[in-house]
Amino acid sequence: MRLFDLLYQQQEENPLVDAFSHKILGNWKQYSTSDSIKIINQLSQGLIEFGVKAGDKISIVSEGRPEWCFVDLACQQVGAILVPLYPTLSSLEYKTILEEAEVKLIFVSNGATLKSVDTAARELDIDSIYTFNKIAGAKSWIDVLRAGKGKNKEAVERHKQSVKADDVCTIIYTSGTSGQPKGVMLTHLNIYSNVVESSKVSTLDKGKDKALSFLPLNHIYEKTGIYIYIYNGIGIYFAESLETIAENLKEVKPHTFNTVPRLLEKVYDKILKKGSELSTIKKGIFNRAITLALNFNPHKKQGALYDRQLSVANKLVFSKWREALGGNIKQIQCGASALQPRLARVFWAAGIHVLEGYGLTETSPVIAANRMNDFSFGSVGKVYDNLEVKLGEEDEIMVKGPSVMKGYYKNEKLTREVLSEDGWFKTGDVGKIQKGFLYITDRKKELFKTSGGLYIAPQQVENKLKEAVIIEQAMVVGEGQKFPAVLIIPNMDEVLTQLSGTYSLMDFEDMRKDPKVRALFQKELDRANIELGNWAKIKEFRLINKPWSPETGELTPTMKLKRRVILDKYKPVLDTIYTSQSEFDLSKFENLKIEDMTLEELEQFEAMESL
Repeated sequence: MRLFDLLYQQQEENPLVDAFSHKILGNWKQYSTSDSIKIINQLSQGLIEFGVKAGDKISIVSEGRPEWCFVDLACQQVGAILVPLYPTLSSLEYKTILEEAEVKLIFVSNGATLKSVDTAARELDIDSIYTFNKIAGAKSWIDVLRAGKGKNKEAVERHKQSVKADDVCTIIYTSGTSGQPKGVMLTHLNIYSNVVESSKVSTLDKGKDKALSFLPLNHIYEKTGIYIYIYNGIGIYFAESLETIAENLKEVKPHTFNTVPRLLEKVYDKILKKGSELSTIKKGIFNRAITLALNFNPHKKQGALYDRQLSVANKLVFSKWREALGGNIKQIQCGASALQPRLARVFWAAGIHVLEGYGLTETSPVIAANRMNDFSFGSVGKVYDNLEVKLGEEDEIMVKGPSVMKGYYKNEKLTREVLSEDGWFKTGDVGKIQKGFLYITDRKKELFKTSGGLYIAPQQVENKLKEAVIIEQAMVVGEGQKFPAVLIIPNMDEVLTQLSGTYSLMDFEDMRKDPKVRALFQKELDRANIELGNWAKIKEFRLINKPWSPETGELTPTMKLKRRVILDKYKPVLDTIYTSQSEFDLSKFENLKIEDMTLEELEQFEAMESL
């Protein structure tokens, strides 16, 4: 089975009127299964007319939309290899990847993306760039579609017949938390095998249910998700943007969607903020509901009183949460990074079933996932039946099976480092298996030793700290130092709420040094430290003023910490932790005017960005 066969299978088993949908000028435009197949075949013919051959590389730089899927499947039918890229990359990053992949033709979404990509393409003499939006003076994807109109369909059929299941259909360039991106080569079989296994976890009704898609399609997580929806006859609706997700959920009323923990954290923070603004009586009901949710345990009977109280909370509080998600959600898939167990517990108590899974681009992607009737909070679920998993040196998770990549494009050396001759892939993640459930404890490359020679696993501590509503983001530091410390991005709205009456206006510098503020965060450190050995306890912290994001460079597009970038950027801040006061004294900035600072002092002061 090739991936493009899935849509033909949908046409036979569960033809849809809304196979792909997106919003145009305020209205949802739907493409039926039949219409989609016609468009894809005509695009395939157009690509052939434009000289595209099997093995040629074609790139898409766009947000999720039906045209993205049409081009993807059309490329597959002629044997071309898709190289999808984030729309937020720099011109230099585009040039590096486009050059290495030897891309022949590019599809972009809008004018802003065209401008960024065009700069790189000109340097590489790539002049075949087509836009999805209508842009004056630019070539349109419709030009490719028109080129295939009325042409001999037998050519497309010949190309389709020549495509094999073990042919590479896409090269996914991973964002990476450090170093250069790697081109992961995935075959039809790699992804298809994952589609079939993932579908076994689904509780969706084939031919009836709908999904909202808002994650980047160039990431294998959402890309495979789209094929899963096609395989199961689920109508796919593309959100307008991340900013309109709330509105689109109410409009589409989907039964499922894929997400990442960061977005769920933001949803929960907004829920708590709204709860804090309620009247006294309503706030009491809200707080009681949250308390019940935090103690939710579906595997243990908690008595008739708890059940009655949870039923009341469900009616008065949680029903409104579900309504905000459209009212029809059956299951939410969550991956790409670790989900706080506390969040999973709260959402499940509210009748919002968040199923955490685990995988990598190199594994197409899912290795393990929680099921509706077989799950454990804090775990990433049970390993898929068609895969083998074992723990290697330092408990590194190793996986073998049909979804493991073919290798890294043009990088045999790196391929040999992570992929053994007998097919075992080293994930780089550290884990454990308990009662059949897989738990991710850290990234092998992110483990570090203090000067005492003992290992620190930063993710565990960071996830624990982020359970506190006053902590937005956190990164544990201390490699080669006497003790670990942490950089913290505060949730300023919550900090001010907890210090109500203390500050009428927020002054970053005063708050950074204020004992009341520090006491708030020290309390959360003390809570996290209880579960840590003496060598791993967090001894110090620094508050950082500006949030980390992919745009400012501290996070990958999938919201993972770029630890080396953060360490370099905040070196002066770290110096305040690990350098004696005689060598670096914060107080020297207190009464010093900016215009009187030396260049070195200005650089230190700016880099600190602390509260």
